[in-house]
Amino acid sequence: MSWCAFDISAKEREIAEIEKESSQPDFWRDQERAQDLMRQRGELRGEVERWRIVERRVAELLELADLAIEEEETSLREEIGADIGRVAAQFEEMEFNLLLRGEYEKGNAFLAIHAGAGGTEAQDWAEMLLRMYLRWAERRGYQAGVVEVSPGEEAGIKSALIQVIGDYAYGYLKAERGVHRLVRLSPFDADHARHTSFALVEVLPEAERDMDVRIDPEELRFDFFKASGPGGQHVQKTSTAVRITHLPTGLVATCQNERSQYQNKEMALKVLRARLLERELAKWAEEQARLKGEHVAAGWGNQIRSYVLHPYKKVKDHRTGYETSDPASVLDGELDEFIAAYLKSTIGDGK
Repeated sequence: MSWCAFDISAKEREIAEIEKESSQPDFWRDQERAQDLMRQRGELRGEVERWRIVERRVAELLELADLAIEEEETSLREEIGADIGRVAAQFEEMEFNLLLRGEYEKGNAFLAIHAGAGGTEAQDWAEMLLRMYLRWAERRGYQAGVVEVSPGEEAGIKSALIQVIGDYAYGYLKAERGVHRLVRLSPFDADHARHTSFALVEVLPEAERDMDVRIDPEELRFDFFKASGPGGQHVQKTSTAVRITHLPTGLVATCQNERSQYQNKEMALKVLRARLLERELAKWAEEQARLKGEHVAAGWGNQIRSYVLHPYKKVKDHRTGYETSDPASVLDGELDEFIAAYLKSTIGDGK
């Protein structure tokens, strides 16, 4: 059976080729390439098995439907219909995942949120976005944790960084990078005037330890300080928080939410690798755009999405035109339709 753009037999041939190569005596001589091939084999096996499961389930439902028709068993109609709906939804998601073909799109992601100008208003908006993405990850069954957070002076946060672990986390979340605008009646204004707030969202792919980004230890500066975030008395009394500066680029990564200095150091190194990888990917994208004669926007640019709570209720993505009149659900993590609309709009343009 053929499934849209996913050729199961072709993928199984790829697995066989890797296994044939891995059986050679000198296969592990090149450790880096060998590990990369083993990772590819694992991913291919998992992908093929997911499609095989759907294939078997469809065959079972067809047999059951034929039996029900033959036996004129109408009582099975509702059960079969519900099963078809579930399989169809699973197939649609798997088919959509085929659009995510980038090298890092199947992997984990780091997502950073930065409050824009506007003081408490913007910092409160940044915290609302933080909750939105944590709820989105929870809805999808992803593992998400706060790596670092900088609290606001009165309310909200100045910035935050979260790690999202799960299949296609980066592929989906890359649709969220850009400026997000909130329009509402201010809860911090005695006159309850309407305010507009902005926050910037960055999305970074999680890099493999050594294979994607190589870091010279001599080019790193480590600063250790007392954590100010969650973690109890222990993190307050010892210098467990870690800040790493990559001297050649000036890129900085900080982690303070783990219990030990070692854990914070390891997580900060992960974040630094992600920032360096994103930097390289951005350079490549800019070069491709230059060759194509496209304009590459720098800095914050225009907002990608507006969340309006007053004088009417609407969330609109300015890149795709997709909108909804239910901002409460969106802010509670229902982002999949926005993400899907954006990703579908970028098919074939290399974004």
